[in-house]
Amino acid sequence: MARYTKEHARRGLDARLPAIETWANQFPGYEITVEAPEFTSVCPKTGLPDFGMLVLRYVPDQRCLELKSYKEYLLAYRNLGIFYENVVNRALRDVVAACKPARATLTGVFNARGGMSASVTASYAKRGGFGRG
Repeated sequence: MARYTKEHARRGLDARLPAIETWANQFPGYEITVEAPEFTSVCPKTGLPDFGMLVLRYVPDQRCLELKSYKEYLLAYRNLGIFYENVVNRALRDVVAACKPARATLTGVFNARGGMSASVTASYAKRGGFGRG
């Protein structure tokens, strides 16, 4: 009998989260780094809290992220049951959908639990799609 089900694996991927707002970019060719050092979510299997830091690096194209809305978006994960890998990949996809950057990388560095810590990185490039950085 599997301890982790398909339902556990998919939890959080289709949750309704606040919209990430954007504003018009005024300059070409620069990178923005946004750090969220107090990120929290919940393990979908155990219900225990997960803590970590999310680091978003992106090169804006026509739009930049409005940081207050991005913060509200991330706060919505606080009570959401979702695996680390899904947090990083879903959040990156939502950022890309909102601002359509030239490229973006999101790294989640999650605190140790049970003697193990984990880092997850997902990337996007306008000319290559997801999985390219």
